Amino acid sequence: MNDDVDDDMIGRLIDKLSPAQKVRLLTGATTWRTEAEPDIGLRQIVLSDGPAGVRGEGWDERLTSTLLPSASALGALWDEELLTDLGRLLATEAVRKGVDVVLAPTLNLHRSPLGGRHFECFSEDPELAGRTGAALIRGVQAHGIAATAKHFVANDSETDRLTVDVRVGERVLREVYLAPFEAAVEAGVWLVMAAYNSVNGTTMTASRLLGDVLKDAWGFDGVAVSDWAAVRTAEEPARAALDLAMPGPHSPWAESLADAVAGGRVPEKSVDDKVRRLLRLAHRVGALGPGSPGRPPATPVRDPRTLLRRAVAAGCVLVRNADEVLPLDPAALSTVAVIGAHAATPRVQGGGSAGVHPSGVVTPLDGIRTRLRGRARVLHLPGPSLGLPPAPVDADRCTDPRSGAPGVLVRLLDEQGRELHAEHRLSGRQLEPTLVPGAHTVEISALLRPGNAGEWALGVGGFGRMTLSLDERVLLRGDFPCRIDDPAVVHVTPPLHTVRATLLSKRPVRLVARRELADGTGRATVLAAAPPEEDPQAALATAVDAARKADAAVVFVGTTEHSETEGHDRTGLSLGGRQDELVRAVAAANPRTIVVVNSGGPVELPWREEVGALLLTWFPGQEAGGGIADVLFGRVEPGGRLPTTWAASLADAPVTDTRPAGGRLDYAEGLHIGYRAWLRSGRTPAYWFGHGLGYTTWEYESVDAPARVPAGSPFTVRVGVRNTGPRPGREVVQVYLARPDSAVERPERWFAGYAAVRAEPGGTATAEVVVPARALRHWSQADGVWRTETGTYRLMAGRSAGDLRGETPLTVTEAP
Repeated sequence: MNDDVDDDMIGRLIDKLSPAQKVRLLTGATTWRTEAEPDIGLRQIVLSDGPAGVRGEGWDERLTSTLLPSASALGALWDEELLTDLGRLLATEAVRKGVDVVLAPTLNLHRSPLGGRHFECFSEDPELAGRTGAALIRGVQAHGIAATAKHFVANDSETDRLTVDVRVGERVLREVYLAPFEAAVEAGVWLVMAAYNSVNGTTMTASRLLGDVLKDAWGFDGVAVSDWAAVRTAEEPARAALDLAMPGPHSPWAESLADAVAGGRVPEKSVDDKVRRLLRLAHRVGALGPGSPGRPPATPVRDPRTLLRRAVAAGCVLVRNADEVLPLDPAALSTVAVIGAHAATPRVQGGGSAGVHPSGVVTPLDGIRTRLRGRARVLHLPGPSLGLPPAPVDADRCTDPRSGAPGVLVRLLDEQGRELHAEHRLSGRQLEPTLVPGAHTVEISALLRPGNAGEWALGVGGFGRMTLSLDERVLLRGDFPCRIDDPAVVHVTPPLHTVRATLLSKRPVRLVARRELADGTGRATVLAAAPPEEDPQAALATAVDAARKADAAVVFVGTTEHSETEGHDRTGLSLGGRQDELVRAVAAANPRTIVVVNSGGPVELPWREEVGALLLTWFPGQEAGGGIADVLFGRVEPGGRLPTTWAASLADAPVTDTRPAGGRLDYAEGLHIGYRAWLRSGRTPAYWFGHGLGYTTWEYESVDAPARVPAGSPFTVRVGVRNTGPRPGREVVQVYLARPDSAVERPERWFAGYAAVRAEPGGTATAEVVVPARALRHWSQADGVWRTETGTYRLMAGRSAGDLRGETPLTVTEAP
């Protein structure tokens, strides 16, 4: 890790810079690059979105990326060694794409199951989120690539996310929402991203938390960077310890920070500190020469696909396995019915700014067919349509009308309609079509091979004046103004406007979408099409008939990019469409029904007790199919444990509010989110935090801990377990604490640590769970310091927050 920074050398470089040069460095040069300064040997630093993959500097479907499982899947791993390996894979991807800074991990919490960006966050619990993020950070930064802890802080929902003012008490802020970021700083993270939202009346880019807590109390020596376009004024963020305003070249800093420094409203020493931190980052990533050591060569991941496939299986959470339906024995099967649209077109990543173009996706249907090839027949029935808007056209169904190659033709036209630029592309979703001087209109055209005659759904997406034509006949024309400034919507998920048209034959037809470019509306343009839908009752009947005749039925259900995405919170937890009806009908027809849930966060599963087995797979990344098949057919054990509690229904969930009132969102539940809120309410969820089954069983035989622990000291809990089942297995042993009769408010119990062990059938193992000193402390708001209450605590070990198998008392004494 390039962390041996010569601050004296950096100080000498700062002395060479004029005030104007210093200020210039603090605003990005482009959307994804910082400014260079040749006078001191500073090159541009390249940043990229990165939670599930490293996209690089632009949205181009031809420039593919390795796609990891979503953050919620990584939160389900409970395996820091594997997380570090995945961080190393992100680093090698960054090197391959010429990227210095990966904008990951996201350390916000699963406060409400309705949070739209649930998939991009690890857990509801601050300790698990912090440990997971720290492991990923260590893997990324060990190879000279910077990680970024985001979004600092209390950015836990999407509604009005640019302006919402989160109201949260200082103790809750310190113990819950800041805790994962503190763990990231302890792990040595090199950047922290300030969020869009406000906390207690102050926007985060201007919050005292950046200086008082992040830099002063925690000793963070890296760069505090803004979320993109989150800097709205010049002076307050500069005084509050923000270091870098992104993107560039335009920002309030670029326009007026120099004047504020010259006028004495922002101290020059504050600017020097920001530049020092930026140069320190440049040194660490090898962007500052000649004194920079250069980036150490990243050891390539020998077989990234195998690593990703292992991660898929390790993050799958088996929450039900009645009568040991799983694993399926391939030798005992002759026909397997694979049912549901998500089997063939799974969601492998969440929607929004973090999206990448995967280098190739193995679907669950692919994985099952490969595993059963030569052994059993696999029938795929999609079931009733999910009722979604049409998807962007692609190379599978369209050709470029000019070249005939699979894909589409993208043209940039001037105001008179003359062609300025043309290129062949692979997708009808063009978020950043090439911008050329004089461009007035973006045009996407394609020859669509219908395959099916009937009523097709066609669409054009974007803002401003748009048209959609079919064989030169205009089907849609309108002016669709942009009334939102959320960049995730403007630049990534612009609204789609649809019409229906009857295609009378299977001959190719020409589709053309045009949108005029205008300031403030982005340039994202989408051409979409979807074939006629099968009658839903007929589709349901066909699926049920196939299930009835099969030896086993595997039903895939899940959310869509329209129900779970950045920029929007969910309004309910239902799967949508007729997916619940499909599961119930199939389960009634075949008792060996396995349901695979493809969602980034919790969903309602009203039929969960009616099916043989239930497997949660999150958004599993590009190797989805191989990893899921490995679990279904028993090549590996489902390794995941729930990183968040799942409600049986939204009405049961104790904390659900994501919608501000009068611009404010009150975290009125205080310390009690996730399983803590469930324990406080006395309600029982569908599945507790930490829950997850394997393919064997375990008995907890002993729980041993020190009888007395000095305040401020970590300690080790030793938990003896025995594998009482027929297979080798891995058990995740979890430790929780409780403090009866505490002098301060506390959760009924709280998670304190975990360790995973393995054992052969009949074998024993001892899990050594290191409980950090922070697990016993609480924040004293009156004194402004951390305190540890002495006295007796309950220490419990078990399989989840709701399944505890052993207990021992623990006495905390005064520190020596």
